Amino acid sequence: QVQLVESGGGLVQTGGSLRLSCAASGRTFSGYTMGWFRQAPGKERDFVARITWTGGNTDHTDSVRGRFAISRDTAKNTVYLQMNNLKPEDTALYYCAARIGTFGSLSRAASYPYWGQGTQVTVSS
Repeated sequence: QVQLVESGGGLVQTGGSLRLSCAASGRTFSGYTMGWFRQAPGKERDFVARITWTGGNTDHTDSVRGRFAISRDTAKNTVYLQMNNLKPEDTALYYCAARIGTFGSLSRAASYPYWGQGTQVTVSS
């Protein structure tokens, strides 16, 4: 059974940095896509970034491109989200997600069957 455990969230000032980690277990992830999503209070869960486990191909949503970077360490079975130049609008609960396949609706939360419990990121102004 796939398990995803996020860590690394916290409180940071505007302009600061955080690195989120997602420890994945339960199977080999070859052929999977790993994603980061976020959800602010009263809003939908939005796509942030994704990476293919095998090839390391990445994509980031426009609002974080150039500030955030997703990466993975296949030896440690861990996915990272490096977040720089954080803004108050980045405040949200951040979730790690996993799905089989590297094509299709990779930015749709509904296409990911496996989710972590989330880690809170709060950016103060």
